[in-house]
Amino acid sequence: MRLVQLTHKDQGRKIGQVNGSKIRLISNFGSIYELVIQALEKGENLQTLVKQGLSTEELDYEAIYFGNSDWDMLPSFDHPSDPLKLMLSGTGLTHKTSAENRQKMHEALEEEELTDSMKMYLWGVENGFPPKGQIGIQPEWFYKGNGSLLRSHNAPLEIPPYGLDGGEEPELAGVYVNDSTGKPWRVGFTTANEFSDHIMERKNYLYLAPSKIRNCAIGPELVLTSDFQEFQGKVAIYRKGTIIWEKEIYSGETHMAHSLENLEYHHFKYANHRLPGQAHVHFFGADAFSFGEGISLQENDMMEVQWEGMGLPLRNPLTLSEKRESLVSMGVFG
Repeated sequence: MRLVQLTHKDQGRKIGQVNGSKIRLISNFGSIYELVIQALEKGENLQTLVKQGLSTEELDYEAIYFGNSDWDMLPSFDHPSDPLKLMLSGTGLTHKTSAENRQKMHEALEEEELTDSMKMYLWGVENGFPPKGQIGIQPEWFYKGNGSLLRSHNAPLEIPPYGLDGGEEPELAGVYVNDSTGKPWRVGFTTANEFSDHIMERKNYLYLAPSKIRNCAIGPELVLTSDFQEFQGKVAIYRKGTIIWEKEIYSGETHMAHSLENLEYHHFKYANHRLPGQAHVHFFGADAFSFGEGISLQENDMMEVQWEGMGLPLRNPLTLSEKRESLVSMGVFG
């Protein structure tokens, strides 16, 4: 089952189920978050609740997808009233290609030895799939930001005034909501472009943290599934309508150094990640990205990410902020 979130200037927010070339609206809900909360409160299955709420109103998905409609796409998941209650985070060095790209970016000039990045990836290979009921090795983890940074399909991803670069990171993201007791519930998975500043990170791996605090995109569809075994897809960069770079991408446990269970445990083991009503979008790492192959994105380049079985591609143009970096005015008491 594939769901989307939409908005209309007169009708406000709606959610719908994708059915081929149509979107069938779901009554009584303005967000998937609200749908999940009701399912948790009633003890209902999510898919059952969706089927019960399906209306007879259908929309032209293609027109909305290409921006030729009064309806606009929203991120495939968000917190509808308070972006501070949605945490964006991720785990890196989960895919071998990602670790190899990081190795090239950070390798020592004089000594032929493994970088800390490759060492951490190999720790995952050794103990990222622990036996059932046991805790595996901790992966690399990073904070991405809060829900205010989420963008939808078609929305631009911006290099801020303090940024050195902006590049796509084609990923799958897990969507989670904590119930009233703080127990996390996995809602499903969505196509994602984690979008990071690779030049800043390359200067020194200790700059990884600030290089991640950028806007990012998910969507256009949220897939209600528990299957995270194997995914194949494609990432492409378009410049003036022509593909300048593309590559096949792979994800899922078959292609990763950690099990989904291990990654989820090491995110939700922190009590402050299990606050009641809190929502999470967690990125599971990239298999390939253009920066790793020497591509430097330019303004108006179009980034496209698609995974088989995850719906239509996620497309986002790159923009440069028109503002110049300046000091933040600080209020002072006393």
